[in-house]
Amino acid sequence: MAWVVVIAVLVLTFLSLLRVNVIISIIMSAITAGLLSGLNVIDSIELMVNGMGDQAKTALSYILLGAFAVAISYTGITTILVNFIIRVLTGKKTMMVLAIAGIASLSQNLVPVHIAFVPILIPPLLKLFDEMKVDRRGVATALAFGLKAPYVMIPYGFGLLFHETMVEGMTENGVNITTSETALAMLIPGSGMVVGLLIAIFITYRKDREAIPGAGGSESNVAVPQAENVTFNRKHGLTLVAIVGALAVQIVVKNLVAGALTGLILMFVLVAVPFRKGEQVMADGIAMMGQIAFVMLVAAGFGNVLTETGAVDALVKATSGFLDDNQALIAIILLLVGLIVTIGIGSSFGTIPVIAALYVPICLAAGFSTMATAALIGTAGALGDAGSPASDSTLGPTSGLNADGKHHHIWDTCVPTFIHFNIPLILFGWVAAMVL
Repeated sequence: MAWVVVIAVLVLTFLSLLRVNVIISIIMSAITAGLLSGLNVIDSIELMVNGMGDQAKTALSYILLGAFAVAISYTGITTILVNFIIRVLTGKKTMMVLAIAGIASLSQNLVPVHIAFVPILIPPLLKLFDEMKVDRRGVATALAFGLKAPYVMIPYGFGLLFHETMVEGMTENGVNITTSETALAMLIPGSGMVVGLLIAIFITYRKDREAIPGAGGSESNVAVPQAENVTFNRKHGLTLVAIVGALAVQIVVKNLVAGALTGLILMFVLVAVPFRKGEQVMADGIAMMGQIAFVMLVAAGFGNVLTETGAVDALVKATSGFLDDNQALIAIILLLVGLIVTIGIGSSFGTIPVIAALYVPICLAAGFSTMATAALIGTAGALGDAGSPASDSTLGPTSGLNADGKHHHIWDTCVPTFIHFNIPLILFGWVAAMVL
C-alpha cells in the first residue's frame, strides 16, 4: 500500500508536465490511487467526491475573497498601487520583483485577500514586464513566496489559521503546544524560503527573457487591462476601512468566510461600491476565483482517496519503521513523505491534520522535542504547496501572469517554485528538527 501514494503523485506530476488540465490530472490520479488500492472506478470516484467537502469552507472563502478583491478593485485603489509601481520602478527590474514579493506578503496577514489580488494587480503590469524583459518565472516565484512564507512564519491572518491547525493536530495526538511556539519552530524553515527567493531574484531569473506568445495555452492577442490615472479620494478611504474591518473580524472569530463577508458588506454599507453593483461584483469574483476554488475541492477529494484507503498511513509506517532511533534519517524521510503527500493534496492547510496524526507518534517514539516535532509537521505540510499543480500558491500566480497567454502553469510557475522553495524547506526544516 505504501507505493500507492508515490504512484498516484507521479501520475499527477506526469500528466501535469504533459500539459493535461490540472482538474483532469487530479481526477485521473485519484482514480489511479483507488484502483491500486483495490477499488473499482466508480467507488474511487465516489470516495473522491465524498472528500471534496473537506475543502468546501476554503473554496467558499476563496469565492467571497474574490468578490471582495473585485469590490476593492472597483474603487480604483489597486490602480493607484499599479501606477505607483509603474512610476517608481520602471527600469528597476530587481526592485520591482522584490516589491511584488512584499505586496504579496501583505495579502496573508495585513490585507487577508490571499490570492484574490493577483488577477487584479498583475495583468496591468504585463506590458511593462515585456518592455523590461522581466523573466515571469521570477515574478511567479516572488508571488508564491508572498502567498506562502508569511503564513508559515507569522501567526496572524492566514498564518493564524495555519498555526492553529498545527496546534489542534498536535494536541489531538497528545502533544500540548501554543501558536507562539509553533511560530518559533517555523522561523528556521521559513527562513529557507527567504534564501530561495533571493536566489531566484538575484541569480536564477535575473537575466532578460522574452515572454513567449501562446505559452500558456491562450491566444497571444488576448486583451489585458491597462492602468488608468486615478487619484486618492473618499471611496479609497472607505475601502481601507472595509479592509481593516475584514481583517479584524477574521482575527477575532478566526473564520475566513466571516472576514470576507464582513469586508463585502462594509464595501456596500459604506457605499464604497454602489449596491446595484452587487450582482456584478459577485459574478466577477466567481469568474476570477471559481476555477481555483474547484481545483481545491477536487484536490481535497484526491487527498481523501489517499487517506481513506490507508495509503498515506502505510507510506509513513513503511518509510519510518526501519529507521530505529536515527533522528537524522527519520527527519529527512518524514520531510520527503510530506513533500509527496502535499504535492498530491495541493494544500498545506489540508495536509497538516493528516501529517500531524501520523507524525506525532513517530516523533515521540524517536525522542524529538515538542518544538522539533512542530517544525517537522509544519515543514512537511508546507512542502509541496509551492510546486503543486493543484496549489493555490501556484494557481494564483498563474492566474495573473497568464492573462495574456504567455505564461505556462507547470513550466513557468510550478517547476520554478518547486526548485526554489521545496529544496530550501527540506534543508532548513531538517536543521530545525536537529537543533530545536
